Amino acid sequence: MPGYGIATLSLGNARYHTLEPRLQAAATAGFKYIDLFDECWASYLSEHGLPNEDPWAPTDANLSVARKLGDLVQSLGMKISCTQPLRSIEGLLDPEERQAAFKKVTSRFPFMRAFKTDLVFMCANTRTDESVTTDLKTVARDLAELADLARTFSEEDGGPVLRIGYEALSWARRNTWSATWEVIRMANRGNVGLILDTFNILAVEFADPFNARGHGRVFDSEREAMDVLRGSMTALVNSVPGEKVFFFQVADAELVDPRFFRRDPDSSIPALLPWSRGHRLFPCETERGGYMPVGVVTAAVLATGYKGPLSLEVFNQSLNVSGKEVPGEHARRGMTGLRKLVEEVEGVEPFWERRMGKL
Repeated sequence: MPGYGIATLSLGNARYHTLEPRLQAAATAGFKYIDLFDECWASYLSEHGLPNEDPWAPTDANLSVARKLGDLVQSLGMKISCTQPLRSIEGLLDPEERQAAFKKVTSRFPFMRAFKTDLVFMCANTRTDESVTTDLKTVARDLAELADLARTFSEEDGGPVLRIGYEALSWARRNTWSATWEVIRMANRGNVGLILDTFNILAVEFADPFNARGHGRVFDSEREAMDVLRGSMTALVNSVPGEKVFFFQVADAELVDPRFFRRDPDSSIPALLPWSRGHRLFPCETERGGYMPVGVVTAAVLATGYKGPLSLEVFNQSLNVSGKEVPGEHARRGMTGLRKLVEEVEGVEPFWERRMGKL
């Protein structure tokens, strides 16, 4: 079974919690992988007296602090598995804007060496203005060019090939695993692969926070909703090789009451964003309102042959409070949830069809 990881933001918000105690809490709980978020890296720079207007500017001072962080994580018996997120990168039609976006990617490459990681990932574009296209060939060419830039950097410095992961956010233009997978297939580069996330998959293919029943299908039966989800996950297993899944993130979410949880009146805010940012939970936390079939997605991803970490990516209002106990409490909750999830998945028949039928 893959090792366990956790995102830095799932141990406490950087506004209230410095990074080192969060890392120590993760190590104490038994995590082996750390998913480093932009905000947490910027805050760490600030803690070391460096301005963070551009935390990814590859200056000597910034890179020195990055090496310090990489050494700290290693000394705690963990590894930085990736950095994230890159946003609004692909499909840009304005040449200058496209060049600036690509620079955001390439400026990270020296930091990845300092952090001792080889993976950075980008979220599928959420912009809907006319300056962005979802044209398959255009987006695929962008990913291919970024992959080539990463490979060239690696060849020049002699290190391992840097990899770029591509994730379907549930409110992005490409919001399903299959929509991002078709781009990766067309890009046809060995160092471009999928980022899969149980929350983002289920928020589109199963759930709906604005439906009192919780599921998002137009029919009333949860059984039918599960059948549709299983069909999608069977397609995932049959079409995506495990080595093309570069990273797997795990989270459940709270079954909210749509009488009180309503769409934001600001139409510029995606409908699912407040649910994602304030109501995610660790897996198997049914006592806190978790209800989504995270085990079905996890079983599917593992059935592809994926060998990387099971990494928690949870956002919740409980992380946005002060208190020295917050990192440790969330680290323990996260580890408990992951262990329960693995027991759930391992407790069924190993054959894919039977596994899906029992979860």
